[in-house]
Amino acid sequence: MDNNIQNSKVTIFISCLVDTFYPNVGESMVKVLRNLGLEVDFLEDQTCCGQPAFNSGYQDEAKELAARFLDIFDQEDYIVCPSGSCVTMVKIFYKELFKYDQHMMTQLKRVISKTYEFSEFIVNVLGVTDVGASYDGIVTYHDSCHLLRELGINKEPRELIKSVKGIEFREMELHDACCGFGGAFSIKFSDVSVSMLNEKIDCILNSGANTVVANDMGCLMNIGGVISKRNLSIRVLHIAELLAN
Repeated sequence: MDNNIQNSKVTIFISCLVDTFYPNVGESMVKVLRNLGLEVDFLEDQTCCGQPAFNSGYQDEAKELAARFLDIFDQEDYIVCPSGSCVTMVKIFYKELFKYDQHMMTQLKRVISKTYEFSEFIVNVLGVTDVGASYDGIVTYHDSCHLLRELGINKEPRELIKSVKGIEFREMELHDACCGFGGAFSIKFSDVSVSMLNEKIDCILNSGANTVVANDMGCLMNIGGVISKRNLSIRVLHIAELLAN
């Protein structure tokens, strides 16, 4: 690992779902980063990145949250988030919000250059694929849509998973198909969402895995809900939780 990185501070950007419902994911991410010898910080005045408002068509409200996000994180060395969806909002969709504001675009480019999704940061910035984790189980992986399609991240989480001692990794069919969540999509188009989700559950079951891992808690909340409802013996884990073992 580059000494310059080890001497830098990593500031975690926590998604609303993790903050509100799944704090263990954030704690696991901090544990992994600290185990790699990094100084980790959390800015307590951070709030939502604005994605729910943006996706629902409230661009003015989203823009206000986005500007606040940029001001809060502007001076940090590295910004790391356990959500491909939220990172996509910052790195891709903020450009749409500020495309006519040169001053904000300058600040945005500065923040984008140091903002990373968790698995991307470990593999591509730190140059690490084995964090020393161990887990006894058959694991499959779900590609969340924003992480895969907007950020182009698919190899990094798999490299990290396959390096975990004791794991048998099995790729499921339709691993890159949407689970049907999509935030407001699952509410507005519930019938379509349920059909997509049931297809994803069938793929997980057919893989023979007893654990499904992903990088976004929106997807895992959706998938985990059906697993719980059906009383299936399948564990649902964010990749940070897996790597913290």
